[in-house]
Amino acid sequence: MAHELNRILYVEDDPDIQAIAVMVLESIHGFTLESCSCGSEALQKAVPFKPDLILLDVMMPGMDGPETLKGLRVFPELANTPVVFMTAKVQPQEVEGYLNLGAVGVIAKPFDPMTLADELRAIWAKQ
Repeated sequence: MAHELNRILYVEDDPDIQAIAVMVLESIHGFTLESCSCGSEALQKAVPFKPDLILLDVMMPGMDGPETLKGLRVFPELANTPVVFMTAKVQPQEVEGYLNLGAVGVIAKPFDPMTLADELRAIWAKQ
């Protein structure tokens, strides 16, 4: 990637998990986050926010992560934006399925708040 990772669209329906990730990524690591609690909110906020990367929960009520990803890919501005799924479902065949949907990485839940930013930067560096 030509530039440094900065702007992250974060979609997570659990307010406690969202609060921890936002605190770590924004307050400690200085990323700019746009947090959404559901897929439909992400579809509304994504284009105006212009994220470098989308961090997307898999299991959410209503639109799940894969459905949200399909919806985001409809926008030309987001067609090539890297997506990282966060999920407790990390069996090899599940991870392979997420990658086949177009994700560039998968972060297991529960995630380690101390290493989350480094994991995201490592995935970003491979783009």
